[in-house]
This record gives sequence, C-alpha cells and structure tokens, in this order.
Amino acid sequence: MPGRTRPLVAAAALLPLLALTGCGSGDPADATAAGGSPAPTADPVAAVHKVDSAAALLPADVRAAGTLRIGSSVGAPPSAYYPNGSRTPQGQDIDIASAVAKVLGIRLERQDASFETILPALGSGKYDVGTGNFGVTTERLKTIDFVTYIDDGQGFAVKQGDTSFGKKITELTQLCGRTVGINAGTTFEATLAAQKGVCAKAGKKPYEVKVYAENGATITALQQGRIDVIMSTINGLRYQAAQPAAHTAFLGEYHRLDVGFAFKKGSKLTKAFQAAVNELIENGTYDRILKKWGTTGSAIDSSRISPPEHT
Repeated sequence: MPGRTRPLVAAAALLPLLALTGCGSGDPADATAAGGSPAPTADPVAAVHKVDSAAALLPADVRAAGTLRIGSSVGAPPSAYYPNGSRTPQGQDIDIASAVAKVLGIRLERQDASFETILPALGSGKYDVGTGNFGVTTERLKTIDFVTYIDDGQGFAVKQGDTSFGKKITELTQLCGRTVGINAGTTFEATLAAQKGVCAKAGKKPYEVKVYAENGATITALQQGRIDVIMSTINGLRYQAAQPAAHTAFLGEYHRLDVGFAFKKGSKLTKAFQAAVNELIENGTYDRILKKWGTTGSAIDSSRISPPEHT
C-alpha cells in the first residue's frame, strides 16, 4: 500500500496493553514480560476422543506419521494469546485445533509464526495447516483452501468516549480525513487499499492507513492519538472493549467473513478437517468452546470447504 508506515513504539508504552491483547509477534518471551489477561478455566477439549470415520479421511501417510505441522499466529484473545505470561498459548483457535486433532487421532506440531508469513509458508510446504483467524476472501481462495469453523469478520473500535464517528461505522466514507490503524497482512489492509478512492468520489479528504505489527502497538497508538480508529476482527474488538484497561469502544460490524483452517491449494487434508469440525458441532464440543471464549455469535451450523467470500 503506497505511503503506509510501520511505527515503532517504545517497549515501555506497550507493556500494559500487551498484557491485554497478547503479543502479535507470537513471541512468548514478550508476553511473559508484559503479563497477560487470565484465561477461562473450562476445558471442553478434554473429553474429545478419536472418531474413526473422520480419521479414515486422512491421507495414509499422515495416519502413519500421526503428526501434522501447524503454523499458528498467536496475537490476541479470544483467538489465541499467552495468558498471564504463560508460554503455552490459549484461545478459541487453540481449542478448536486441539479438538480437531483429537477427533482425527493425530498430534499437532505447533509452530508460532507471524500472521503475514503463514499463508505463503503453506505453499512452500513449511506447514501442513495454518491458523490465525484467517478470513476467507476471494483473493486468498486463489492460492489457499479453507475449512471453516467460525463466522467472524471486520469491525471498528475507537477510544472510549469518542463520539465523532457516531454509534456505528457502516460505511468507509465515515473514515474520510481520519487515520485508521490495522495489522500487517490482514483483510483490513486489503479492504482499505481496494476502497481508497471512496473518499475522493464523495468529495472528501482520503483516509490515512497506518500498519502495525502488533495488536498492542495499535491500541497504544489509539490511546496516544496517533490514529483515530482501529479496524480489526469483530470478536477481538468486542473482547477488547469488554476489558476495562483497554478504554476502547466497539463501533459495530462492517463485513462478515468465514474463518477457517488454511491449507495450500489442493490439500488432501481438507475433507478430514471438515469432518472433524462437523463432529465437534454435532457432539456439542464446538458450542462449549465458543461459550468458553464468549464467541457464540460467531457459531456456524456446519463446516464448509473453501466457500465463496461473503458479499
């Protein structure tokens, strides 16, 4: 994106906010230094067991090896984060992936990775599957296959007490003349780039976009007045606004997206993962995981393989 910046934020300023949002870099050492919000204690994954009919859909070599490599972006709750300085990630994505692995009778070799590196790494064979609250978009479907497990999407948040945008942001023209903070490699970056001409058409000043590598840096920029609004995931912004220390207000949903496990195009793993997700939906584990993380509004009725982007 022309003219985008990647601000550097002093570590001291980030600490109290990284405690809330988790570390976008996926480095547990950073989260340990900052602390972390506590995780719910429920363990809906514990009772999950192998389902032979789903496991039989795995390729023979995967069944024999018993393991898959998963690239995991650990950024912020409720998706995935390091609670209370733990070196063990927790969150909705973590629980769903772990439950799917138990249904399939395999072990996941988890590797933390930055969000923007995971999808390219699937194509190179570094990972077999990726998680990171990846939304299903038309552009991504050109090179990636998805197995959906929630319905999340794009939303906005502002500093608590800011009423200049009104009660909700439903049109990008509401951003004209303002500065928007987003994270690197996301659908938010793509959306704002694709629609950058809407303000000129409306006879208004363009919006400015600032790209940050970490969720904590984005929130710090908002509180310090260097950006006016954050564009991020619906579930993440809702969770954030519910934490008193964040001092943010959620301004509603902009665009819903299916979210799924990501695979290289043509992967032979998708049918097995779809069967596993559907098994979790049918046996009630899926509902218990979403209740644990407060995301029942993102529940789906059944998993799909590479559906078209929501319009």
